[in-house]
Amino acid sequence: MEEYLPLIIQLISGAVGGNLAAKLLPKLNLGTLGNSISGILGGGLGGYLLGMLNLGTDGGMDVSGIIGSIAGGGVGGGVIMAIVGAIKGAISK
Repeated sequence: MEEYLPLIIQLISGAVGGNLAAKLLPKLNLGTLGNSISGILGGGLGGYLLGMLNLGTDGGMDVSGIIGSIAGGGVGGGVIMAIVGAIKGAISK
């Protein structure tokens, strides 16, 4: 179970990051469910990319590992939500 905990943290913080980015960028808002889904996807992807680059998500459950998982997931979730929102906005025009 301990090996999956960083991933769970990244997915949850990704959903939060996606919804927070939607509040900050209302033109890119996908709705709560869309923001959460794209945020979860971005959270997993962001945490994975940071792990590949050895930038904080070493899978450990110490304070730095947890903060790295939260930061990677939140930022990744916000970025993917903004990208998907921008693409959706461009297609609908």
